[in-house]
Amino acid sequence: MVDKNKMPIVLVGNYSSKYEIESICKLFFNTARFRFSSDVNDAQGESYILASTAVESEILLTAEIRLDGDTPERQIKTMSVKTKKDDIELELCRLVYHILCRKTGIRPPWGLMTGIRPVKKVKDLVCRGLDRESVGNYFRDKYEVSEEKFSIAYRTALNQIPILENLDGNSVSLYISIPFCPSRCSYCSFVSHSVTMKSAVKLIPEYVSALCRELEITGELVSENGLKVETVYFGGGTPVAISAEQIKILMECVEKIFDLTNLKEYDFEAGRPDAFTEEKLRVVKNFGVTRISVNPQTLNNEVLKTIGRHHTAEDTLKAFELARKVGFKNINMDLIAGLPNDTAESFGSTLEKILTLSPESITVHTLTLKRSSELFQTGSTGNPASEMVGYSIGRLIDSGYEPYYMYCQKNTVENLENIGYAKKGCESLYNIFIMDEIQTIIGAGCGASTKMVFPDGMIRRFHNHKYPYEYITRFDELMQRKEEISECLKKINSMRLK
Repeated sequence: MVDKNKMPIVLVGNYSSKYEIESICKLFFNTARFRFSSDVNDAQGESYILASTAVESEILLTAEIRLDGDTPERQIKTMSVKTKKDDIELELCRLVYHILCRKTGIRPPWGLMTGIRPVKKVKDLVCRGLDRESVGNYFRDKYEVSEEKFSIAYRTALNQIPILENLDGNSVSLYISIPFCPSRCSYCSFVSHSVTMKSAVKLIPEYVSALCRELEITGELVSENGLKVETVYFGGGTPVAISAEQIKILMECVEKIFDLTNLKEYDFEAGRPDAFTEEKLRVVKNFGVTRISVNPQTLNNEVLKTIGRHHTAEDTLKAFELARKVGFKNINMDLIAGLPNDTAESFGSTLEKILTLSPESITVHTLTLKRSSELFQTGSTGNPASEMVGYSIGRLIDSGYEPYYMYCQKNTVENLENIGYAKKGCESLYNIFIMDEIQTIIGAGCGASTKMVFPDGMIRRFHNHKYPYEYITRFDELMQRKEEISECLKKINSMRLK
């Protein structure tokens, strides 16, 4: 068996293409840690991947791969020296891709497309006037994307376009991070602390205080630049893992600091059912939240135990009923395809039970194996994730839910995608904004990032400290970065006015 943690990838004459080649290799070995080299002599042994670029009168691309001591396979292609660098990289990736397809028997459904925003690319082509057939040909010919994946990406793009027609160029969104959870799930890679740990509980009051200070500074930036807050999103973690009083303090802070008269959407990703209480939900509702998430991931109790969740399917149903009782009319529920010990039948049963609740939106994620999660070392769960995802696409569309946002992460089981579905009029603007990078989003709190979107398409990112203790103790240092954010906002405004 291939030792994926030590397999060399040898890049000769093209080391700057390391990221692109690695991304292709990870489509086939999604938990791999490769060893990179630029010495052709390292292309030997039981397993290796060689990608070479040589330039003379023509550009000569060579890919050679050996896995588990099998017969090495080599593919060669020549290109004109006038070929653009991006096209050269793509064709070298294609050589590696085709050999790996043959040797592993795996055919990634998204083909050579390794970026996380396929819908954004579809929209760009549609807005340039290309019809469905032309866009489809582009995806198939250039990236070898399957018809099934292109179809769902195209449908998602068409659903997004009218939603974004009235986007205010002078608006921003606000993301507020609550990095605490009842416990840590085995698949989780987010920066979150379990509130069952005494050290985490002690941090919460200081964290809330620091977050309020950051919100005050952020509010000044928004006001000084004449910006409108269009959406607010409380995420985590599990925001309801903190107390009702602490939630109230934060929401009072938002209400006091920001002008919310232009707000179109107020999201609160409540999250895990084992932290729900009526008191917390009423606080959230009283501050004008319009959309809430109740996230079961699965309604199979054995799978819940396997992934380290301390609630049951019955707790999820009670949490949903409680959210309805409190008065929430726009509820999202998250599911994950490919969880360990889950089956296609079990996943289908979960989806059917969720449909009987009739939430306004349902998000279907594919399990992602991140290095910081407990599941990373075990690799693929062996579950038929593609069957689960395929079933959800047809079943949800038939049930009146339309795909409205999509993204593809690295290291997802079977190289699948995450799709948000919603009933008409219940789509989350924030989810579209964050995934398609079409609006500036200012992040506050531990692990949050600020994404500045310039009128010319340029994007700058600013990241907060990852861990609560670091966020608290290095707060003043972190806030110095706000000057850079302020300068970016001023530049964006000046570019917009030209």
